[in-house]
Amino acid sequence: MKRIAAIALLLLPLAAAAQISNDDVHKYDHRNNSQVRNVISIPGFDGYQTLKCDFHIHTAFSDGSVWPDIRVQEAWQEGLDAIAMTDHIEYRPHKNIVVADHNESYNIAKKAADRLGFILIKGTEITRSKPLGHLNAIFITDANKLDVEDPLKAIDIAREQGGYIIWNHPGWPDDKSTFYPIHDELVKAGKIDAYEAYNYMESYPLTFDWHADYGIAPMANTDIHGTVAGDYAYGDRWLRPMTLVFAREKSLEGIREALDARRTLAFFQGTLVGSEEYLFKLVKASLKVRRLSSGNMEVTNISDIAYEMVHDGRLYVFPAGKTALVPDFSGELVVRNCYTGHNKCLHFTFEK
Repeated sequence: MKRIAAIALLLLPLAAAAQISNDDVHKYDHRNNSQVRNVISIPGFDGYQTLKCDFHIHTAFSDGSVWPDIRVQEAWQEGLDAIAMTDHIEYRPHKNIVVADHNESYNIAKKAADRLGFILIKGTEITRSKPLGHLNAIFITDANKLDVEDPLKAIDIAREQGGYIIWNHPGWPDDKSTFYPIHDELVKAGKIDAYEAYNYMESYPLTFDWHADYGIAPMANTDIHGTVAGDYAYGDRWLRPMTLVFAREKSLEGIREALDARRTLAFFQGTLVGSEEYLFKLVKASLKVRRLSSGNMEVTNISDIAYEMVHDGRLYVFPAGKTALVPDFSGELVVRNCYTGHNKCLHFTFEK
């Protein structure tokens, strides 16, 4: 009898949760009501936090298939720190169904972001064919005012609003990452601030030199139109491109200051692109060393990014969140998943 009583007590919560409407239908609600967010561990350095961001996103208010608040929920669950809403100005195939101005997708998403304490940036995409191509204007105040015939005028209006301009997918749609004269003019005039080294499922290796050659910040963004889970395999967060921003604080203002200072790296599928300075500091902050009397050393990777290094023709991998036993290296190693330029990898040395 005691065993039967114990089983009955165990079943009480289940019975209490069931809402019995009648003898034919029992209604249950045993869902976990806690919302769960991934934690992406990437250390900062020099007093900066590493923020994970996506500055290129679409919704049903242009040519995407997702409502704006879902974009915020996806990004929050995946562990990102900020996104920018960048629906197209010129291309809105659902406009007869989704009737709204160019600011409405941000307005809807902002309510969801505020509930989650999530950073949302107002933006839009200026959508023209090459040679100009597509440009995102983020940190703007009114997307409606960018709806003008002349795209160069739209850029000027964005700049007047304090906008930050990103050159999107430079290798699309012709599979040529051409730096046209119009881009040279805009960069020299301070009207292009950043470029996408990675977009969606593409990389543009010839652009890997642009941060050094032209002083514009490297980025990796999704340009997402469908669901993130559908496009990037739910649960594998490393398939999603993200821009790493090294900010003094986790805030809208902190991100803008870091972007203006060009403190970014592009990260996609385990590969990083950017300046030698920030790559070196990130790798150094990620790998903690304990030297052994045997002439070996333990290297603990506190980051969620694995690093692959070559020394004297031999490959050494430092897996995310694990400790590797390796020789006590002398001299430089080549970090083959960290690119400082086109076909140029980071050279790294462990401090003695």
